[in-house]
Amino acid sequence: MKLQLLYSIAIYVLAFVASTQAALSPEVYWKIKLSNAQMPKVVKDFLPEAENDARELKQDKTSTKEKVYYGLHQHGILVFNAATEYQIHELKREIPNMHLRQVTEGSSDLQDNFLYKPYFLEKDLEKGKVINFPSLKNKNEAPFWPREFVESIPFSSEKIPQILNHFSIDSNSKDAQTIKETIKFCEAPTNKGQKQKCATSLESMVDFSLSMLGTNNIQVIATDVQGENQMLQKYTIEEVELIAEGINMVCHKLNYAYAVHFCHGGGSTKTFMVSMIGADGTKVKAVSICHKDTSFWNPKGLPFVVLKVKPGTTPICHFLQDDQIVFLP
Repeated sequence: MKLQLLYSIAIYVLAFVASTQAALSPEVYWKIKLSNAQMPKVVKDFLPEAENDARELKQDKTSTKEKVYYGLHQHGILVFNAATEYQIHELKREIPNMHLRQVTEGSSDLQDNFLYKPYFLEKDLEKGKVINFPSLKNKNEAPFWPREFVESIPFSSEKIPQILNHFSIDSNSKDAQTIKETIKFCEAPTNKGQKQKCATSLESMVDFSLSMLGTNNIQVIATDVQGENQMLQKYTIEEVELIAEGINMVCHKLNYAYAVHFCHGGGSTKTFMVSMIGADGTKVKAVSICHKDTSFWNPKGLPFVVLKVKPGTTPICHFLQDDQIVFLP
């Protein structure tokens, strides 16, 4: 009898939560769904400052004055496309005129004269090693908006005019082009060997992590940068810690009018926390993901141009900037 009563109460509570989820703030939703996971600072910092902020968004949709927020780099999502001359020259601080032309085999761009390499091998994660690397602060300050609100705004290539009108963005502007490119990227077919989704809210990111990882016993981590670091400098690796091995989900923040993340996972990985100190004294705890199986990556992609290796022959690693979030079972 007592067990029946407890069961009935549990069902009632779950039903109540389910019926009120639409009204929950993103932070409360996280606490309910991921009760064991500490919320990273990069998530907390971009939540609505108070419940009133979210309420004002819902009540006055014409008040959204934000344009488009930009980050610095998107190296973590460039593995599925052929490298462009622009991407290669960006690593050399040169910008060619034909920046969309794909790098072809035998091109002079394949010379090993990069200022830094955004991809590296697992053996390079070694205590005492000195590397050249850019800022791990991505500086994309797009805020999370409640799911109830963002789902009332179109997010589709077919609705670009309505989206631009909603945010009062000139259709001929850089911001308009960015909106189009981000949505086009999100609408692209799922890459081989991957599960992926563009999460337009924290709630949808949480739901996708639960679906992908198959558990709510999840650890969530992100890179932490202490101090404002230079755009490019030398870092000394002080410690390398293996955090997890196996499946994970990584969410990369995209350029958009509010927080939109490209979340994906698939294949076996190793996740490391790498403590480094910059030449200017900047302290960094950087998340590094090493992908064991790269056989399904584009053979002309930036990782293979930089490292001069072939797909599927060796694990390839990269650091995550501080606005990218890793979900681990």
